Amino acid sequence: MKQQQTFSNVGICLLSLLVLLVVAASTAHARSTKSGFQVDSEDGRLSVPELVSKYGYHVEEHSLSTDDGYRLTIHRVQAASYTNGTVVLLMHGLLCSSADWLMIGPGNALAYLLANEGYDVWLGNARGNRYSRDHASINPDDDNSFWKFSWHEIGRYDIPATIDYILEQTGHRRLQYVGHSQGTTGFFVMASTRPEYNDKIIQMNALAPVAFMGHMKSPLLRFMTKFLKTLDILLAVFGVGEFMPNKPILHEIAQLICPPNSTVHINMCAHLLFLLAGYNPSQLDPVMLPILFGHTPAGSATRQLVHYAQEVLSNRFEMYDYGKLKNVLIYGSATPPEYDLSRVTAPVVMYYGLNDFLATPEDVNRLARKLPNLKRSVAVNDVLFNHLDFLIASDVRHLLYEPVMEGMASAEVAD
Repeated sequence: MKQQQTFSNVGICLLSLLVLLVVAASTAHARSTKSGFQVDSEDGRLSVPELVSKYGYHVEEHSLSTDDGYRLTIHRVQAASYTNGTVVLLMHGLLCSSADWLMIGPGNALAYLLANEGYDVWLGNARGNRYSRDHASINPDDDNSFWKFSWHEIGRYDIPATIDYILEQTGHRRLQYVGHSQGTTGFFVMASTRPEYNDKIIQMNALAPVAFMGHMKSPLLRFMTKFLKTLDILLAVFGVGEFMPNKPILHEIAQLICPPNSTVHINMCAHLLFLLAGYNPSQLDPVMLPILFGHTPAGSATRQLVHYAQEVLSNRFEMYDYGKLKNVLIYGSATPPEYDLSRVTAPVVMYYGLNDFLATPEDVNRLARKLPNLKRSVAVNDVLFNHLDFLIASDVRHLLYEPVMEGMASAEVAD
């Protein structure tokens, strides 16, 4: 048990150490900056219900179970003036949570903007993150079998269960879906393997869609893919199922070494994020960094990362690779089958960044050619827009969220 806990914290320790070393090498001086967001540093310490309540919105916490026994917690956000509007489900990315849609505060964050427009806003949480770390019979701290899932199971079980629960609670027949990164991957898994769910979607709004990853540009993640087999060994030998669980200490570290009154050009946490997601200093407000690191990482299974690394190496949108022998037993072939994107019949609108290291324009365009009901594929009007800008860019409301909401409204008129 002690060995498992030690290895499960390797990722977060390495991240913290890397940031500390880089900052120690910097000799630049910080200057103050004024944030355009209605947030404060306390927001990184608050849970989602606390965060929503703080800013005067109605919030509910709901629990549901998947067909394979995982217990998920989802959040519902409504404006004070809410009167039975269209239902929308927002689904987060890898290592993230429902907080993604709230971090930049009222007037800017998508959950609040949608609530202001009269939507009934539901925020999903995938298995394994801080809000969905539970199971009917398996203890995630004591039994590594809890962590034997990738984003395939999130798409196969979590998202369908979440959709069914929301529609049952609201009495609606269909809903709007908004996903970011892994939130899009899971949707494409669901819509291709359980195609009956296409009929429950008014429109799929895909932000930084991830399916194919052969052109992934992040130097840090390219380096990590070289250790795919090492991650497999950690899984097999040491039982390291959990990757980067949520730790409050990250918020404190970020406040100390990535101060919100520094400029982006000398903030080393910012440069680390740029290496991961793409360089766009004009859109990153340093005020957001302690808040971001207070909510992210929110926890995941190591297999989720292994599955994405597999996508980079194979250049295919395919199911999890268990190795040739086990693949034959599970799939009937030595290689994992590809997801059949021709079965994704729900209307899809995609928004992508021209400087997104993780969901590159080349890979997004390849995905676009595979989708039978693609309505539009839209490049965000900023040549440096990156993967994290979809959540925390200073101008994200104007550049992205307002066009997304306009597109959603048009789909509902045509519905």
